[in-house]
Amino acid sequence: MRLVLDTNILLSALMVRGTPPDRLYEEWRHGRYQLASAEQQLDELRRVSRRPFFQERLTASEIGRMVNDIRRLAKMCSPLPDVSASPDPNDDFLLAIAQAADADYLVTGDKSDLLALGSHGRTRIVSARAMVQLLNP
Repeated sequence: MRLVLDTNILLSALMVRGTPPDRLYEEWRHGRYQLASAEQQLDELRRVSRRPFFQERLTASEIGRMVNDIRRLAKMCSPLPDVSASPDPNDDFLLAIAQAADADYLVTGDKSDLLALGSHGRTRIVSARAMVQLLNP
């Protein structure tokens, strides 16, 4: 099974242990599924993590470790196809990763935009809680 985890899920995974995002990140690290990403997402991860909210809660080494793990262990997609399907154009790259990776699921906490789409091509768009339930029926 191949998943794309939205940047908000990745950052949430680092902030609070035991939550659905954390469980998904740990399940990936234990080989339960293949993660797909792209350099564009790693750039976003680094950029967003520099905001004061995240700087107060996360260390640069935690972010760096996550970026390095993803780059080393995930399926990195390049080039990404042009996609214009999200109500928020800033999220189109996530749909492009899902399309390029032929992902089964895109996991997000973005209720108003990505979750509202429900799917993109063959990729289902689900919440972290729903994905944990799918992985652990």
